[in-house]
Amino acid sequence: MVYSDMKNLVRQNILNVKNYVPGKPIEEVRRELGLDEVIKLASNENCLGPSPKAIRAIRRSLKDVNRYPDSSFFYLRKKIAGSLGIKEKEVVFGNGSDEIICLAVRAFVEDGDEVIIAKPTFLIYEIVSQIQNASVRFVPLDRDLRHDLKAMKEAVTNSTKMVFIANPDNPTGTYVTKSELDEFFKGLRDDLIVFIDEAYFEFANYGFKDYPNGMDYLRRPGVIVARSFSKAYGLAGLRIGYGISSPEVIQYMDMVREPFNVNSLAQAAALAALEDKVFLKKTLAHVEKEKKFLYSAFQNMGLDCIKSATNFIVVDVKRDCKEVFNVLLKDGVIVRDMKAWGLDTFIRVTVGTRAEDRKFLAALERAVVR
Repeated sequence: MVYSDMKNLVRQNILNVKNYVPGKPIEEVRRELGLDEVIKLASNENCLGPSPKAIRAIRRSLKDVNRYPDSSFFYLRKKIAGSLGIKEKEVVFGNGSDEIICLAVRAFVEDGDEVIIAKPTFLIYEIVSQIQNASVRFVPLDRDLRHDLKAMKEAVTNSTKMVFIANPDNPTGTYVTKSELDEFFKGLRDDLIVFIDEAYFEFANYGFKDYPNGMDYLRRPGVIVARSFSKAYGLAGLRIGYGISSPEVIQYMDMVREPFNVNSLAQAAALAALEDKVFLKKTLAHVEKEKKFLYSAFQNMGLDCIKSATNFIVVDVKRDCKEVFNVLLKDGVIVRDMKAWGLDTFIRVTVGTRAEDRKFLAALERAVVR
């Protein structure tokens, strides 16, 4: 049997889902533009690469790739639980922290349930909620492009099932403080899932004293905290993250998890990366140093930027961001234009090495002064 129109078969809510568009890969730009030298500052990756210990762990594990990975995450689960002071049954692992978002929505959100999301914020919250056929309610960021937790709390209705809080936020790099998060939870319904996305936790925790640790709120029912190995630990290509919550919540998320969702190389690399505290400290110090360098350069160009608690910075280029993106691309510099987030004059740039940052700044100056 041949179907001429698959739209009659697909779930109708899927037709309204907009696919996530990642930053352009280096090889693609080289091919399209015929460039020899291209740098990518678009996807908030660790410019220093992965931990040397992680690389060695991957090499040792290569001989076993004919075997399925450990679906119970025995060693990694034990390591993370021990380092965070939690029980082993309070953690679930995902194919990046993106999958932790998917598991939470899949386990707890039903057709028609309301999900509250800031706007703009990480696009995956909206995409996954739409796939689940949830009703998405957006709450605008405040004038400083920060999550407006007061307004988000006021938006909660009897139909609300889940609230997403990206802390720090992507794409803005801003964060909510401990006092703001404390106030948000006061009097909040207990039968509400609050998902705190801490993909950039290590960066914010390193340099900002009023940044809250989401784990401090796990005593409240329904709180899920997600973290990632993609950013500070430099393992974006291996796709591994984890979620922390009560044993009951984790049990339900595990029920909708694919049995071999994280490959064996990723598990080995993550375990080794956790042990390499020297590399992590080097990464965090580098990012803080380079952010100051970039802030000063933006100021000298007369450009406004948002002080960031992450490894990226959002910059107001004061003109159509897509045009600036294209000019930078022709110079071999890949950034993200913020059109998809509704920030039409902003670009987002990942902190790079000093050489990469200098190349970016030279290209940006040519783009904005032309």
